[in-house]
Amino acid sequence: MSEGERATRRRGAELEEAILQAAAEVLTESGVAGLTMDEVARRAGTNKNALYRRWPNRVALGAAAYRRLAAAEPVLPDTGTLRGDALELLRRANTTWSSPYGEILRGLIAAAGGVPELLAELRDPSASGSSGDGSEGGIDSAWLTVLGRAVARGEAAPEALHPRVAGVPTALLRNEYVTRGVPAAPDEVLVEIVDEVFLPLVRGRSV
Repeated sequence: MSEGERATRRRGAELEEAILQAAAEVLTESGVAGLTMDEVARRAGTNKNALYRRWPNRVALGAAAYRRLAAAEPVLPDTGTLRGDALELLRRANTTWSSPYGEILRGLIAAAGGVPELLAELRDPSASGSSGDGSEGGIDSAWLTVLGRAVARGEAAPEALHPRVAGVPTALLRNEYVTRGVPAAPDEVLVEIVDEVFLPLVRGRSV
């Protein structure tokens, strides 16, 4: 049996791992434009049917591969204050968005064409595999964690620990990218988001 024949006989998790690895390589080398089911199948040593059984299209596969690339998240900031943690999270997001990984993410968001399911997967790098049952994690979880620490320190009321509150800073940052047409925002904008919007919102939840 040839190596190619052995590759096509892989099943389950082993085959899925090979597909995701191949897709991640294509994204890293050629970007979203180069991500095709044909190329990923060729690199993974399988056929396109194996891909389509797991992901309905190249964007869904790309989202899963991007989550693989983004899986190694740094330790969450713990500066001792909500303001310090919030600024650090925004600065990290700003740096990531303008990095090569950010370019991949921007391409996938554009290719998703506004499909809510795909956009939800791209917002949460920790969403699981090909099943689509995204787990809580990633960006929103990070903000909930720093909010939870603020509540524990007495900086914020328990009512502030809400997903909508946690999502405000990154939503405003994304809006900056869209309105400015650039992949990074000035640091003074990040400070303004934290000081003029996020912290007053958190404090207002205790009223």
